[in-house]
Amino acid sequence: MAIHLTKESKILVQGMTGGEGTKHTRRMLAAGTNVVGGVNPRKAGRTVDFHDRPVPVFGSVAEGMDATGADVTVVFVPPAFTKAAVTEAADAGIGLAVVITEGVPVHDSVAFLDRARKRGTRVIGPNCPGLISPGQSGAGIIPADITKPGRIGLVSKSGTLTYQLMYELRDIGFSTCVGIGGDPVVGTTHIDCLTAFQDDPETDLIVLIGEIGGDAEERAAAYIRDHVTKPVVGYIAGFTAPEGRTMGHAGAIVSGSSGTARAKQQALEAAGVRVGRTPTETARHVLAVLDSGA
Repeated sequence: MAIHLTKESKILVQGMTGGEGTKHTRRMLAAGTNVVGGVNPRKAGRTVDFHDRPVPVFGSVAEGMDATGADVTVVFVPPAFTKAAVTEAADAGIGLAVVITEGVPVHDSVAFLDRARKRGTRVIGPNCPGLISPGQSGAGIIPADITKPGRIGLVSKSGTLTYQLMYELRDIGFSTCVGIGGDPVVGTTHIDCLTAFQDDPETDLIVLIGEIGGDAEERAAAYIRDHVTKPVVGYIAGFTAPEGRTMGHAGAIVSGSSGTARAKQQALEAAGVRVGRTPTETARHVLAVLDSGA
């Protein structure tokens, strides 16, 4: 099983005919993802050949859904057009929109996330690597060849750390890996993924990756304490970050003890989560928990 994305998912790519969209559509197809169409109103009616597999281009998300039964869209459009792209997808009634685009204005994200929520569309991102259910499907830019199917669920703010933990635990494998993005406002949270992994009978252990700044990890810790019965292992990026300085793509600012890696570690450990200080140590915690049968 998997969360949010399975081998049955049918995927549209908004911006498929652009440079990034073309490159990553090719990679998704090579990994076995069922990409059924692209969306570009200026190129509607054409097809794009990917390794001798023709993929049609539609003029709108609604047209693509009507023609193919697509239930997922991956958004590879410039920041200035992302609000319109996600709004179009939500208005068409698509179930899942994976927004890869970086640099989306926060007020645009707030607007399209509100629209999506009202229309019943789950959004992952923006500014995220997407998600992958190894051996089934991948929507976004996460490499498909660094791990295998397994029974670990992974939710992460960081794309790079998503890849590293996938590789560190490649011999164990994953049910689904979700990169939720590190922007101040995102569509799917740690808690959303914790809930889904808790309910997934084929996920035995959850890895949670966070970073300094904000309180998302503290809120996740409270949720784990009250609602999650499966073992959770965590990692917080930023243990060596200096106080009072903006850090990383999240623009996280540490002020006093609020938002520090140490404060987040303490909150998670109080909820029973083992927290590593490095990705490698985090992977060792995962192996230890699996070996103990905890």
